[in-house]
Amino acid sequence: MALVLHAGNINKNVFKALIAAEYSGVEVKLVRNFEMGVSNKTPEFLEMNPIGKVPVLETPEGSVFESNAIARYVTRSKADNPLFGSTLIDSARIEQWIDFSTMEVDANIAKWLYPRFGYAVYLPPVEEAAIASLKRALGALSTHLASNTYLVGHSVTLADIIMTCNLYSGFCRFMTKSFTSEFPHVERYFWTMVNQPNFKKILGEVKQAETVPPVASKKPAAQPKETKPKAKAEPKKETKKEAEKQTAKAEAAEEEEAPKPKPKNPLDLLPPSKMVLDDWKRLYSNTKTNFREVAIKGFWDMYDPEGYSLWFCDYKYNEENTVSFVTMNKVGGFLQRMDLARKYAFGKMLVIGAEPPFKVKGLWLFRGQQIPQFILDECYDMELYEWKKVDITDETQKERIAASSTAFRFRFSAIHFSSETKSNGNSNVGTKVVIILIGLAAVGLFLFFLFKVWQKRKRDEQYARLLKLFEEDGDLEAELGLHD
Repeated sequence: MALVLHAGNINKNVFKALIAAEYSGVEVKLVRNFEMGVSNKTPEFLEMNPIGKVPVLETPEGSVFESNAIARYVTRSKADNPLFGSTLIDSARIEQWIDFSTMEVDANIAKWLYPRFGYAVYLPPVEEAAIASLKRALGALSTHLASNTYLVGHSVTLADIIMTCNLYSGFCRFMTKSFTSEFPHVERYFWTMVNQPNFKKILGEVKQAETVPPVASKKPAAQPKETKPKAKAEPKKETKKEAEKQTAKAEAAEEEEAPKPKPKNPLDLLPPSKMVLDDWKRLYSNTKTNFREVAIKGFWDMYDPEGYSLWFCDYKYNEENTVSFVTMNKVGGFLQRMDLARKYAFGKMLVIGAEPPFKVKGLWLFRGQQIPQFILDECYDMELYEWKKVDITDETQKERIAASSTAFRFRFSAIHFSSETKSNGNSNVGTKVVIILIGLAAVGLFLFFLFKVWQKRKRDEQYARLLKLFEEDGDLEAELGLHD
């Protein structure tokens, strides 16, 4: 028997169970023709939840209400579900962040949201206290996420599902970019989560609120003598208020507005450029050898300085990059969001360093003479980087672009070789046994090892020489590349 979820239009409390079901492979069906204010007042529903609140999960063993409890039940329906962690401490920490999400994040979002939508009396001191408490919670969350991609462990857990759903109301309703920019790690975490396939299947496209909604206006009190028409108007008023409480109905009303014509991108109105971006992409992708002689030379032959501009970028908070996989995820998320600019830009990001803190740098080509405004508006990561326009009249900068590109390709080769020698090192014990038993074959392997060491030293010397070309500009390492 499939689990049946009794709820009206979808809201963040329903999302928790549905996303957990997607990750767990558990079938959860929404009850058909559920009408808020009617279906949840029936004797059958009140038997499942005496106070008539939604959602309620109907299971073969009985009903479960409260959204977090429902999400836990759905998750535990699958044995050994990784959403609950693999160790006792992980399970405890998952429960810890679920409670934190409910008591510190969701509760303060509600205290800010409800009065502004007319669900509670609006008192400025109460709102200020709620905002202060929410900022305190988001600050603590951001500190934790500075060195963690997920709340617990190295993959999505139930804590991430509930935290993201609770943040969803704030991001979509009133937590504007100017507010959330104080918590860059929370921003990165939220947009990473909502773009995961299982989240996106339930949430769809998520857009951040552009403004804080005004406080709902209150109508004057009714006059002492009420006429019958006014008495009849009361149910209508209550119905309207009930409808406003339904998050999805408000969203549906916005979607049903007449679609506005999509404005043309200002970059499409620029004069035609002699540089065809797709031609450069093909050249870059197909050049496997002699990169400097073929691809870099070809780029400068194609480059149109009037139609395009080059930009270096450096991450502002490299001291936070103390965990390699977190840093890689950070850059991966940035590139994913920059996909919206694929028609007008290309670039390459580098994570540099063998030991933390890791440096994040990049080089980008943009249509026009400035970074396009729509990219700055849509890709919140942009402000986390320091952007510097390349002066192509400076031969040193041009050479640094070519040298850094070549140096990176050489460096990648050297890293690959190092891993190869490490593997050979791990088999030294076996090699000694082979030397004793076989003799001549062992000598041959030893000579091969010496050759590899000599080859590595030669490559290291070449890399050091190339690095000097751009050492004076703060050890800048960037590659001219493509994100397609």
